[in-house]
Amino acid sequence: MAKIIYIEHNGTRHEVEVKNGLSVMEGAVKNNIPGIDGDCGGACACATCHVYVDDAWRDKVAAPEDLETSMLEFAESVEESSRLSCQIVVSDALDGLTVRMPESQH
Repeated sequence: MAKIIYIEHNGTRHEVEVKNGLSVMEGAVKNNIPGIDGDCGGACACATCHVYVDDAWRDKVAAPEDLETSMLEFAESVEESSRLSCQIVVSDALDGLTVRMPESQH
């Protein structure tokens, strides 16, 4: 289990424990974190779980695969640190991972 820190666009911070093997998106949805919709349920078929991975964690999170990179083209305000949270699998190594949400997922 890892503590994941979600920061809303307005700066509201949420710290939740997420079971290993779940995605960062699933951790947000199961804990009612606003700002991550996850409309496709984690199938990498939408971009409604777009997050910005904190710079301190970017090297610790696996690089996005081609499908994720393609899907990010549909997200707004994409930055170098952008990821789809459904594609980040939680493990003990990600304890303390900090992600920020964009202003909108649509």
